[in-house]
Amino acid sequence: MPLHLRGIRLTPDEDRTDLKTVLAGILHIPPDRIRSLRILKRSIDARHDVRILYQVEISTDREEELYCRLKATEGILVDRAETAPPLFVIQKKIFPQRPVIVGFGPAGIFASLLLARAGAEPIVLERGRSMENRVGDVASFWAKGAFQPESNVCFGEGGAGTFSDGKLTTGKRSAAIPWLLSELVAAGAPGEILYEARPHIGTDRLRGVIVALRKKIESLGGEIRFETRMAEILLQEGRLRGIRLQNGEEIETDTLLLATGHGAADTYEVLQRAGVGMESKPLAMGVRIEHPQDMLDRVQYGRWAGHSRLGASLYRLTYRDRTQDRGVYSFCMCPGGRVIAANSQAGRIVTNGMSHFARTSGYANSGLVVTVAPKDFSSREPLSGLAYLRGWEETAYRAGGENYFAPAQRVTDFLRRTVSSTLPETTYRPGVCTRDLHELLPDFVATGLKRAIRAWGRRMPGFVSEEGVLIGVETRTSSPVRILRGTDYVSVTVKGLYPLGEGAGYAGGIVSSALDGVYCVLSLLGIEAVKDRGKAPRSS
Repeated sequence: MPLHLRGIRLTPDEDRTDLKTVLAGILHIPPDRIRSLRILKRSIDARHDVRILYQVEISTDREEELYCRLKATEGILVDRAETAPPLFVIQKKIFPQRPVIVGFGPAGIFASLLLARAGAEPIVLERGRSMENRVGDVASFWAKGAFQPESNVCFGEGGAGTFSDGKLTTGKRSAAIPWLLSELVAAGAPGEILYEARPHIGTDRLRGVIVALRKKIESLGGEIRFETRMAEILLQEGRLRGIRLQNGEEIETDTLLLATGHGAADTYEVLQRAGVGMESKPLAMGVRIEHPQDMLDRVQYGRWAGHSRLGASLYRLTYRDRTQDRGVYSFCMCPGGRVIAANSQAGRIVTNGMSHFARTSGYANSGLVVTVAPKDFSSREPLSGLAYLRGWEETAYRAGGENYFAPAQRVTDFLRRTVSSTLPETTYRPGVCTRDLHELLPDFVATGLKRAIRAWGRRMPGFVSEEGVLIGVETRTSSPVRILRGTDYVSVTVKGLYPLGEGAGYAGGIVSSALDGVYCVLSLLGIEAVKDRGKAPRSS
């Protein structure tokens, strides 16, 4: 039986050598005794001197002898590897009417993939354009400020995750995650996502993966319609009977999987008119911060900064503002990435982060956000959080000159509340302009950010510096609305409606959204599988 080894610690220089050879030396056996080697996990420990940590599965001759010897020594931990049974088996199921999925982001993609494998021939409706067209529309917006209301960073094939770091980290613990990652690899994602502790695909590679998944769904009988928006939900005695499209076409169905992102504000209005149960939920807002990547690498990696086996360093920061009783935290950190314009409606500024797979832009960015509670909204109405964010996004747009330039301020000037006379080079396009960000944020958000930034600056040299720049505003950390559903994933008010993913308020990020789509379909098909454990994470 193969052996599972943990506690393998290598310097970055040692990690340059063939892992099989290094491992044989650690185990005091000839390399040819190792018949097979599979990496289970790779992570970086930078708490003291940098080390690269491995967990591996190996098969050797005289395994029992090696097992007993390692059990009797300290350092490397050893267990007998066990083969896990299949998580689930998809079986064909007859649906009286073809199920409809609205939204082709992570939740919609994996829900439609499983339904297609079950022979359901799902119809997928995506208001945005296909990948081939969407990428050009977004590039034109960033270069010229030519915003397309139905083809942008949020709307189109792949959802908002298409223009992101492609991060696959999640706070969920689920037996389905290895299966999910293997599906991405089969569609063209890099194989290292199966074992990296902080896996990411990068927006450049993610685009091809999404197209491959779309083609797979189509080959299984799924139908995907781009530039098609749902305008009305049709009900009969509290049960779904179909939907009406923006062009007036009606589609009869008794199964609607709603997998939109939370940027589709008009979709929430469609749901509200249909009487779908919803509630407002907490959110967070703030700014993006950007630094030169090499400065962070020196802080994180010390003498190993710039080493080819380490890549761009990252951070995760938290702070508790006890005076205001609010949390402040970094969000969606993008090493070697860029700050992007990510609004889904005209006349607003929304920032986010994005990286390519190589993470070589020379800059690092992260959201810095403060928690916002429903009590901060002007009303208790379910969509009050949307209105709250819209006001701040429109304020930022006006402050930027109404041309999609983002207001920005040096970190040091923000702490002094001084308008920056000049700004460092930034990656944000179409461009930035100098403004006092205090005027573009709620007072409690600006206060929380200042307290947190000062605290983080004491812990991380260079975090507070003239090279650091704040770009506003960051408002899309998670959905401000939750569409109420039961444990069977069905809306509590409309039978046949299945709210999914980020837009429904049950996930945050690529993996958790995809898992929500997977488990919903398994429930719909009557298939038992191991459920998630833990709370939904924040989005990326």
